[in-house]
Amino acid sequence: MLELSKAMARRLPTTLVSFGGKAISKQIGDLRVRVLQNWIHAGRFKFDPFNPWLVRHLRQADVIHYHQTYNMMSTLAAVYARLAKKPIFTTDLGGGGLALHHHMDLTRWYAGHLHISEFSRNNFGHRDLESASVILGGVDTVKFSPDEHAVRKGEVLYVGRLLPHKGINYLIDAVDENTELVIAGRRWAHAQNYFELLQRQAADKQVHFHEDWDDADIVRAYQRALCIVLPSVYTSVFGEKHAIPELLGQTLIEGMACGTPAICTDVGSLPEVVEDGVTGFVVPANDPITLGERLRYLKTHPPEAEKMGRAARRRVLEKFTWDATVDRCLRAYQEVLPGS
Repeated sequence: MLELSKAMARRLPTTLVSFGGKAISKQIGDLRVRVLQNWIHAGRFKFDPFNPWLVRHLRQADVIHYHQTYNMMSTLAAVYARLAKKPIFTTDLGGGGLALHHHMDLTRWYAGHLHISEFSRNNFGHRDLESASVILGGVDTVKFSPDEHAVRKGEVLYVGRLLPHKGINYLIDAVDENTELVIAGRRWAHAQNYFELLQRQAADKQVHFHEDWDDADIVRAYQRALCIVLPSVYTSVFGEKHAIPELLGQTLIEGMACGTPAICTDVGSLPEVVEDGVTGFVVPANDPITLGERLRYLKTHPPEAEKMGRAARRRVLEKFTWDATVDRCLRAYQEVLPGS
């Protein structure tokens, strides 16, 4: 949301309103940022904030674009927009909380549903909804770019949360004893048993966990990796079901922007990001054998891996830039704005 808002602000006046433990007002380039204090900043309500003063900012907007559908503040925004007759758009990013949407269908209250993938549009039942479109997502292609001086030493890279639906255990199973696997991401308290499982699996392999890397560390890892892997699953190793494991696959896009081949599973939106056999590989979920075969192919075919990396960078430049995402948003806004 921040990166999209920054790109939007370069084109027209934009204010990003968010919520946190304290109120903040700042300027980031052309973007105005307002953080409203969450009146219930504890427990689960850190992720389902509440502050009715959001209405003051909604009044000033010509177009409202709310980046979440199922929480208290999205309900407030939808109700206000309907009463004030202002166009409101929504982009769902997963998760949720208390919301009027759980009790009645608010689909027609929105001028547009702007999804970040075809999977998202279909999952929410909007395949044939005229007001639904796909804006995709973006990446800073300057920050995330190849480094001609970086040496790729054959490291396999995973970046993301250490949660069961990410399928990291299958990736550890897939790498052989001679391949280094770098796992960048932090553990979660409610999934401590999963982290312990990963550590046991990694005991006899060259697996390195990094929970404290900053953005610069991650960019350097992308630039020197053999490939970036996102092995998400619908059914975790514990038998848990996840209907929406991935709405986009941001870390794949970041790695690809750095000229790195990508490997993903055939779940959620991931096949929309990776072109199988062109920018990397799409493999079955929960299948470490096939995943291991694709890793070995990249490791033993350097020219082909380099070619895939170049194709991955081109695909990001063609489809996954913030400017392109802004263009898609603006086309949707203009369809409903008076005089557009």
